[in-house]
Amino acid sequence: MAKKTAVIDLGSNSVRMVVFERTSRYGFFICNEYKKKVRLGENAYNNDKILQEHAMQKAEEALKFFKEKALKEKCRKIIAVGTSALRDAPNSKDFIKRISHNVGLNIKCINGKTESFLGGLAALNLLSDIKNATTIDIGGGSTELCLIKDGKIIDCISLDLGTVRLKEIFYDRKKFNALELFIQKSLEQVPKKFQNEHIIAIGGSLRAISNSIMKKNSYPLKMIHNFCYSLDKEKNHIEKILNAKNLMDFNIKKDRFDTIKEGCMIFLALTKYLKAKNIITSAVGVREGAFLSSLFGKYIKIKNETLDYSKFNAKFPPNFNPSLKSLQDRFDINYNSKCVHFTDKLFDVFLPEHKMDYKYKQILLNAAKLSHIGEKLNFYFANEHGANMVLNGLHFGFSHTQIALIAILLKTNGKKITPYIMEHYKDLLPNNHILSWLNFILALAKKLARDSDENLEFILKNNTLYIFSHKKQVYFSIDEIKKIVKPKLIILAFNQKI
Repeated sequence: MAKKTAVIDLGSNSVRMVVFERTSRYGFFICNEYKKKVRLGENAYNNDKILQEHAMQKAEEALKFFKEKALKEKCRKIIAVGTSALRDAPNSKDFIKRISHNVGLNIKCINGKTESFLGGLAALNLLSDIKNATTIDIGGGSTELCLIKDGKIIDCISLDLGTVRLKEIFYDRKKFNALELFIQKSLEQVPKKFQNEHIIAIGGSLRAISNSIMKKNSYPLKMIHNFCYSLDKEKNHIEKILNAKNLMDFNIKKDRFDTIKEGCMIFLALTKYLKAKNIITSAVGVREGAFLSSLFGKYIKIKNETLDYSKFNAKFPPNFNPSLKSLQDRFDINYNSKCVHFTDKLFDVFLPEHKMDYKYKQILLNAAKLSHIGEKLNFYFANEHGANMVLNGLHFGFSHTQIALIAILLKTNGKKITPYIMEHYKDLLPNNHILSWLNFILALAKKLARDSDENLEFILKNNTLYIFSHKKQVYFSIDEIKKIVKPKLIILAFNQKI
């Protein structure tokens, strides 16, 4: 197993390298990322798509730098893929040979449908609970759409709509009427079946838009992956970016100034055509898709229009999350099985009282699996450490509401949930009834797991929870357990033997 894998994405605008470290068969995390704004497609679209020498030289220098970094990171595997600018160029084969000879990297030039599929594969596996959606991946040279239905990739398409392409052919020449006509002609290539109210936004331009919206709304989490917004509510803001004279007012990074407006124009046109309502931001794309393709042993190279995508659809095992598993592996907290077991049983025993949806049970079980993680950093203030590790470590497969809830549960650890604790995340959290019950159940399970290795039994009768053990003598930290803030009318009673 290659413990570290580097994936290089050679795009029309930027060259990026992400270093993935595997902690187990499917557990992994991103341990480093590099970016160089090379503009491989610069001036190519004005010169019959031929890659220009200055751009190729810059790309070669960047790739040499990336390879040096990958070797220093002790990556055993380097995957390099080239997208729009490379596949469009008549001299792409010469460039690939040049990189192979001078740098020692073998670049795989993937076609548009493969690029679309890899972005969809990453979104499907690393976003939270994706069932039906259409991805939009806006790059420098092209835009890819991937149709996801019933949790599977159904179809893919690639359009010659890219920010750098439109900038050089239309924007720089001020051919705005021709630009609108070009976009409309491109949209006619998209089958109606791609229309979807749920859109997954991929690519640097769309992440920049989402980041601007987050800053405008003072969003509580700094995590852009899985950030969702209503298009109706934010369309006006996107249009303001499109027409802005000073992009600094919109929290757009300077390296996006020259292409963000093209990105906005493509995005607004596509979302209108697709009848979009809800936007889900993805921080993953082709690079993560290429890594997952290798991880699942499902390398794909789409060559025709009638490919059966079901042969290449691959997902993690049921109820498996790579980020949670990675945290468990790295911090050696797989021993929490007793806490998880008690949490599971207590949720069911108290069901007549709390009447919570079972979706909260899975969140609670995940919190139980991480309940001791803060102690791995420092026993003192372990609850604070645990909450911060959750907020920064549960990157893949969890929604923002789930991450915020798990963090709050680890932070409170059975203590009273005050408005001060909730204030920053209140818009992401459930009501007080649900919070108090989840807090109580997890804290009780954690305390009981510390005191006993026995398979305790629980019976709820007349608002009293009776806790039984098989041993004649079992020590319970009753004083500590009494400190746990309980929902109203709940009483705890211990019995030494069943």
